[in-house]
Amino acid sequence: MSTSRRAYLAFVIVCLVWGTTYLAIRISLETIPPLLMAGIRWVAAGSILAIALKLRGETLPRPGSWPTLTLLGILLLGFGNGGVVWAEQTISSGLAAVLVAACPFWMVGIDALLPGGATLTPRKLAGLIVGFLGIVLLVWPEIHVGESGRTFLQGVVACQIACFGWAAGSIYARKRGHAEAKEENVLATAAFEMLFGGIVLLIAGVLHREAAQLAFSARSAGALLYLVFFGAIGGFTAYAYALKHMPVASVSLYAYVNPIIAVVLGTMVLKEPFNARMAAAGAIVLVGMALVRAEG
Repeated sequence: MSTSRRAYLAFVIVCLVWGTTYLAIRISLETIPPLLMAGIRWVAAGSILAIALKLRGETLPRPGSWPTLTLLGILLLGFGNGGVVWAEQTISSGLAAVLVAACPFWMVGIDALLPGGATLTPRKLAGLIVGFLGIVLLVWPEIHVGESGRTFLQGVVACQIACFGWAAGSIYARKRGHAEAKEENVLATAAFEMLFGGIVLLIAGVLHREAAQLAFSARSAGALLYLVFFGAIGGFTAYAYALKHMPVASVSLYAYVNPIIAVVLGTMVLKEPFNARMAAAGAIVLVGMALVRAEG
């Protein structure tokens, strides 16, 4: 199979698997505090993958590349995934997935601000505005005075912090030394990003005094294992491979599929609310994404 076909296969895996992880995160949070849950997930996944690669005789990243991989781990997993996990404490898994669909907007905006980045055309700008209006329609009725309104808003903000971290990390991963990146084993690189990002999340969880709340049930432990082996080892390594061999904007299209899968699963399994307004708002967000992706 050619590199191009493997890249597109990896992209399909990302689309399908990551759509299910929002439900798994929500279930794991039933007994496991957020930062420790995310940290355990990524440290376990990174360690397992690194050990497996070492046993196969693969070359692991040298210490000289660790600062770069640490930064990528913090952006992609510390902020990117950590923000989503934090948000799902107060908003539904389906809604989190729809809000994270704004990630391509952040990618386009950040890329346009960087030297040599893609130009922000009128069509892309229109897409950003349409997508933003869709998000406003989605969340505005839920924002109100009182504790529930504040916690809901915190979840919305956490999702946008996640988008920023994921977009910045993805663009940095794509733009950094191409000659160096071509020599790297993409699985080994992904393993160390997971490991470093997970360590940062564990430290944050300990500082946030989550250790006293740590508990496992069969249901939450099963969801965590799914996140480790399918969402992390399977999904993240597929994402890293696709990102290495495909344009950032193309890889970001996984955000079209994830919300659909997440909303359906959240509604069916957890009986999360879903109504006509949410469907219309989600459709507007996707239209905005289509405009952003279209060539100006």
